[in-house]
Amino acid sequence: MLTMSDINCIKHLRNEKGLSIDAIANTLTINWRTAKKYADENELPSSIIKPRKGMMYQEKWGMMVSDWLFEDTKEKKKLRRNNLQIFKELQNYDFKGSYRTVCNFIEEWKVQNDRTDQDKGTERLEHPSGEAQVDFGVMEAVEEGKTRDIRLLIMSFPFSNVAFYEPMPSENQECLLEGLKKLFIKAEGVPRKIRIDNLTPAVKKTKSKTEDAQLTDEFLKFQMFYGFETQVCNVRSGNEKGHVERKVGYIRYNLFSVPPVITGLEDLSGKLLAFSIEDQYRKHYRKEIEINALWEDEKKSLKKLPNPGYPVRKEQLIKVNAYNEIKLDNTVLHIPKGKNHIQLFLVSTWNEFKVVTQDGEIIAEGPRPYMSKRKLLPWKAVFKSWILKPRVVEYSRYRQYLPGRIKDYLDIPSNHVRKQRLEQILSLLTRFQLEEINDDFYKHMVMDQPIEQNHPFDVNWNEYDQLAQQGGSNDARESTKSL
Repeated sequence: MLTMSDINCIKHLRNEKGLSIDAIANTLTINWRTAKKYADENELPSSIIKPRKGMMYQEKWGMMVSDWLFEDTKEKKKLRRNNLQIFKELQNYDFKGSYRTVCNFIEEWKVQNDRTDQDKGTERLEHPSGEAQVDFGVMEAVEEGKTRDIRLLIMSFPFSNVAFYEPMPSENQECLLEGLKKLFIKAEGVPRKIRIDNLTPAVKKTKSKTEDAQLTDEFLKFQMFYGFETQVCNVRSGNEKGHVERKVGYIRYNLFSVPPVITGLEDLSGKLLAFSIEDQYRKHYRKEIEINALWEDEKKSLKKLPNPGYPVRKEQLIKVNAYNEIKLDNTVLHIPKGKNHIQLFLVSTWNEFKVVTQDGEIIAEGPRPYMSKRKLLPWKAVFKSWILKPRVVEYSRYRQYLPGRIKDYLDIPSNHVRKQRLEQILSLLTRFQLEEINDDFYKHMVMDQPIEQNHPFDVNWNEYDQLAQQGGSNDARESTKSL
């Protein structure tokens, strides 16, 4: 079968070039009848809807089988005729077709007539005002020159398409409840219903065909305090909270496609709140109304925030081992003189812990171990790629993560000199971390490897420091903080 470009070529040779049918057939090495058909006949558009053909549709056999199948639907399943029985009954009426022809027709009939009284399409749900969906999303940020995993707790409102975000260090029970508490404050109210999936901190037994999901005792206390209702999704049914699932991707593509630089979780929380407020000043994707207007209407249906809020903490009886150690967040912690006490209690919040005696004496406290969990950026691989193309440094996604002095040292217009400095830093990275090189910049970059004083691209670091001390530019001040 010829393509449309081939047919167009034949038409062109016939109508524009004036070639004969023989010449066209010889030129394109096609059959003469094919050349004649496409050269002189009009090509009209054909319908993709083809009428049904065959003995099952054009003769009485299809109607007979349809009647039998319809009759059988009213019988119990064990009394219904199978395909082979129907084929044999047709043969009693001199049916000349094959068994496969009958099977194909029956299969098509069952598809078209299966539960004909119900619409198989999915109905678009209308979400009531004041109902929310909650889920965690894993993001990444850069803090103090190192990457940090962020468990972003998201609460979305499908009615208005508003969402609020709260960064947490983990997905444990304390983080979930504290995150919800902070999200309620951001939303300025409590949703009437919250839909969640089978989060371990909230659900101790998943939903089955005969029983509803069972919530943990602590989550139930939290729920009763704020007065909302919890709806738990079925197992492996993320589509039941599809709105918040889409919000996970939405915030990732808008704020976390390149890990942002943060000074802490509170800093990131403020940035996320500003994003949520700014995001409300656009039209709803379906209702064609500004989201802010819908949200102002939906806020009226939220429950009032209790004051003070719920005290989120976990208390448990603990025992220290022979080395005065306990385990928290998969980290071994030393508790001085822990064996000197008969009973000890561990009081944990989302970010801190305390070890308390039976008399209320605090013998150990501090931030939870995961609060300081960081990963080093792959600086060696980054500098190796920069050496191959030094001009990329100015536009690289990693440039914003460079410490102040290193960034200024590489901020130079000459790619040749920049490459030399990249190689210099890369050689030091085999022995030191980038932050160490930045902290002892004079020792590593100036004293050990002096640079020609009259080079047009050199930096006079003594003058640089003097400007910073005299209240120079903000960039200079930022860069000298680490000295």
